[in-house]
Amino acid sequence: MPRYPFLEAADRDRIQDEMSWDARQMPKTIYQLLSRTVAAHGTRPAFSFQITSGPQDRAETLTWTAFHDRAVQAANLFRSLGINETDTVAFVLPNSNETLFALIGGTIAGVVAPINALLDAENITTILDETKAKVVVTLKGFPKTDVAQKVHAAVAQAKTVEHVLEVDLNRYLTFPKSWIVPIIRPRVKPTHGLPVQNFYRALRGQPTTLTFSDSAGDRVAALFHTGGTTGRPKVVQHLYSGMVYNGWLGANLLFDTEDVLICALPLFHVFAVQVEVMAALTNGCHVVFPTPAGYRGDGVFDNFWKLVERWGITFVLTVPTAIAAKMQRAVDADVSSLKIVVSGSAPLPVELFNRFEKATDVTLLEGYGLTEATCLVSCNPMGEGKKKIGSVGVPLPYTDVRILHCDGDGTVLKDCGIDEVGEICVSSPGVYVGHTYTEPAKNRGLYAANRFLRTGDLGRLDEDGYLWITGRAKDVIIRGGHNIDPAEIEEALAAHPAVAMAGAIGQPDSFAGELPCVYVELVEGAEVTVEELRAFAAKHIHERAAVPKHIAIVDELPKTAVGKVFKPELRKEAIARVFNAALADAGLDAKVAEVMDSKKRGLTARLEAGPAADRAAVKKALGEFAIPHEWRD
Repeated sequence: MPRYPFLEAADRDRIQDEMSWDARQMPKTIYQLLSRTVAAHGTRPAFSFQITSGPQDRAETLTWTAFHDRAVQAANLFRSLGINETDTVAFVLPNSNETLFALIGGTIAGVVAPINALLDAENITTILDETKAKVVVTLKGFPKTDVAQKVHAAVAQAKTVEHVLEVDLNRYLTFPKSWIVPIIRPRVKPTHGLPVQNFYRALRGQPTTLTFSDSAGDRVAALFHTGGTTGRPKVVQHLYSGMVYNGWLGANLLFDTEDVLICALPLFHVFAVQVEVMAALTNGCHVVFPTPAGYRGDGVFDNFWKLVERWGITFVLTVPTAIAAKMQRAVDADVSSLKIVVSGSAPLPVELFNRFEKATDVTLLEGYGLTEATCLVSCNPMGEGKKKIGSVGVPLPYTDVRILHCDGDGTVLKDCGIDEVGEICVSSPGVYVGHTYTEPAKNRGLYAANRFLRTGDLGRLDEDGYLWITGRAKDVIIRGGHNIDPAEIEEALAAHPAVAMAGAIGQPDSFAGELPCVYVELVEGAEVTVEELRAFAAKHIHERAAVPKHIAIVDELPKTAVGKVFKPELRKEAIARVFNAALADAGLDAKVAEVMDSKKRGLTARLEAGPAADRAAVKKALGEFAIPHEWRD
């Protein structure tokens, strides 16, 4: 059992009443935290990584002592390359043990910036520049991935990078693959002219004790970019104190020292790093990483339950899209070791919740966190505690959640009452007030009463103190001045047995401004018509204005690397479809060539003119819409 059984809201109050957060005298740095865990659990397994997903495939397991030594060597290596406390080490890597060395070594030597390896070269360059990265750790050319190609191209355009280190995953492979990969791997020829070293070999040449003095106290230790589901990514600053706080929550309320966690989420995401990895650094539990791509890896979903059996997994942190995929596979292994599954990152449809618990007989809890708060905010109580399906639980110890109405400057206009919907605002040791984003302009108006982070999420607190997320402020569909919560549409359609997931947005409308539309991904092998879904939606969506005017069945919804529906792509499709229909109806010789995300104008349609295009008439026809447009000449 965790140190503090978290069974009900009263337990949170009891934990807080025991002593203040500051009185707990937690380690001030990541190195102090790691050293404490090594002293207590040095011979226990810390992290395991297997490059392929088979339940009997080779894996590399590191004890806490071995992991400490590699992380310290990485820190020493970064210092030797000019990384000091305020300098940034970026990594653009899939999951592996080397990724963990770069992550923790980077926080000890300086500031670490994990970057999504699925981004294109242009976006990687943007984040490298925003984080002022001096060292980049990335992948050596490897089959079936273009990470190396993209990163070297990005580095060639970046302004501050001085050194590149490469991770060769071939060392994890066995014969004959280990012999074949060097022959077939893509040959990447960097054009940036910077030194390139083999990361693993370079760090093995470093001492296993720090060659420099550890930081004296709290400071920025990590830079995470946001998932970008509602726009261009922003870079968030995380302090040592916020990371230690999240580790303490995981290690004391969720996981026990004896627990074995499976982490199939990417190590550029806070759910994986600030909850799972930091909890392990705090109490010495064991974390297993299946394949470099996690849930996206070949065979991971097919073998998931067998992997649970192999490792004796007790705890799974996951996201709704992954749960939906697991429910399309039979539970074909002994999963009796599994105690709890926690879902976060996006709202979990009630029907999917019920389907999962019925199939696995395992408790499923919903929680809530966000990059801007370092991560954790709330969770449903564990064990025999009262959980509420559809709620993300009660705020965690030392986290204060308020539901507020604010003006653009963060002045509180109203403190909402019980069950009254407003913006979810958070104060906790994980909130870096005044400095959440690296760009100062993005912090203006971000805090309510100069204390609470304005999350941009809409929600309510019920009479028992449970938090319910009702939508995303930026996702709200505004139809003729009437706000429509897309979650209502998504929840209704997700209840259809043929639907695996739904994503609702507002499509442009010349009269109402926006009209609700929805895109659905079907359960594998299922069949349903748009007409059937339209009838189902009309029956189950209680607000008439929220019934979608357009329903599209797609092979797969666009998603971020952590499984959230990527709504900008849906918006782009809707803008192009509606604009092209308007142009065709008006008999105009023009069409939408692309919809781009302009930093100044937001989503903007770029038009392609035909030989008979009347640009003045096009301007008049599209001027009825709020979405801007421009010509591609």
